Amino acid sequence: MRIALFAGDRVGNEITRLFSEEKEPPTCLVVDSKDPKSLNNQMINCFKSTGGNQVISSEAIYEPTTLQAMANLNLDLIILAWWPYIIKNELIHMPRIGCLNFHPSYLPYNRGKHYNFWSIVENVPFGVTIHWVTEEIDAGDIAFQAAIKTSWEDTGKTLYRRAQSEIVRLFKKKFWMIKQGKIPRITQDLEQGSFHYAYEIEKASMIDLNKEYSARHLLNLIRARTFPPFPGVRFVEDGKVYEVRIQITEVGKEN
Repeated sequence: MRIALFAGDRVGNEITRLFSEEKEPPTCLVVDSKDPKSLNNQMINCFKSTGGNQVISSEAIYEPTTLQAMANLNLDLIILAWWPYIIKNELIHMPRIGCLNFHPSYLPYNRGKHYNFWSIVENVPFGVTIHWVTEEIDAGDIAFQAAIKTSWEDTGKTLYRRAQSEIVRLFKKKFWMIKQGKIPRITQDLEQGSFHYAYEIEKASMIDLNKEYSARHLLNLIRARTFPPFPGVRFVEDGKVYEVRIQITEVGKEN
């Protein structure tokens, strides 16, 4: 199986390491040129330690010479392991089998952005999904999924971290099925799910002091946006902006 691994963040680092441990390096490794977590060198060294040599930076991925070089690799599969960018049609249609994407929500719920926030606010199932990439964002067939049980103690931050760990675990569990090309395609029921754009979170995170909220909704809203150092839920009073975070701890059973 000739695979191009697009590796981002801690998840991409873990998946790169898995390929190395299994002595099955991908055909090429694509890394984020911005390198926000300073993991590129670690991933590249890991990739090369088992014989990999074709490393591509995201800033060059759509240059004609790069696209031609990738096409010459006769790829069977592209894997987007926590990849932060939407890939274009030139890449979607390049590999023989297709492209798999790591999406940290229980599709079809919370396609798009800020899955950890909306899963709490909308009170819908949470989990992780490895799905086939299509031209429509997060709408492709589901390959593998794992549900994550949540509680009142979860916040936007804990769900983000738990999703990272669970999607690595899921990929490891299905690694050899993927290597053998035994990858399911289960159609999503998009009418049952939801989609959110990045800009929606700011408006949704403002508390109107003159509006009535249920206690449940208000607590969910605050904990969904609790993810320091990122902004929390906010409200305005007398021209001043205030920020709210929350910690909920289970202390026992009801008498």
